[in-house]
Amino acid sequence: MKLDVQTLAGKKSGSVELNDAIFGNEPRVDVLHRMVRYQLAKRRSGTHQVQERGDVSKTTKRIGRQKGGGTARHGNGSVSQFRGGAKAHGPRSRDHSFNLPKKVRAMALRHALSSKVKSSELIIIDEAAMKAPKTSELRKQLEALGVTNGLIIGGSAVDANFAKAASNIPNVDVLPSAGANVYDILKRHQLVLTKQAVADLEARLS
Repeated sequence: MKLDVQTLAGKKSGSVELNDAIFGNEPRVDVLHRMVRYQLAKRRSGTHQVQERGDVSKTTKRIGRQKGGGTARHGNGSVSQFRGGAKAHGPRSRDHSFNLPKKVRAMALRHALSSKVKSSELIIIDEAAMKAPKTSELRKQLEALGVTNGLIIGGSAVDANFAKAASNIPNVDVLPSAGANVYDILKRHQLVLTKQAVADLEARLS
């Protein structure tokens, strides 16, 4: 599969041959869904916790009479109905992450890249670099390329001026090739890859 390469200025700069085994798959929604759940579960802090019955020190004396009081037969002050009481079966600190085979994670990334190709939302540029961190200039260049809500993946390291200029543009993310992941690719409408990013991803997923 061959795609045209453009410069940031919108001029044609040759073409690049994409590996069909990485960019030409039929996207599987179930695999993408499993990977997104894996990523979101892994990033959860899991620090949520409330007091349960065993964490509260309250009276265990029967509250009120057993009969004739006109109220429920409470036998403990630590229940949730009373002030200072505890929640029954509340959230506890725990790890939400789960395991996903490495082959499935690699397959999900290939299918995420393929989904952008299939929907014509993949743009290849020669490089993501600027001489000065000018946000207004970069915004105009991206709009000319048709990128209004996109993820830009550079080479092994992101150009400092480019990253600084893009940081002030809403709905535009910049990542190095090693940080390419399924969730960020699917979250944005357009995917912009540099030629170096294409080479890095093909080496990583081959």
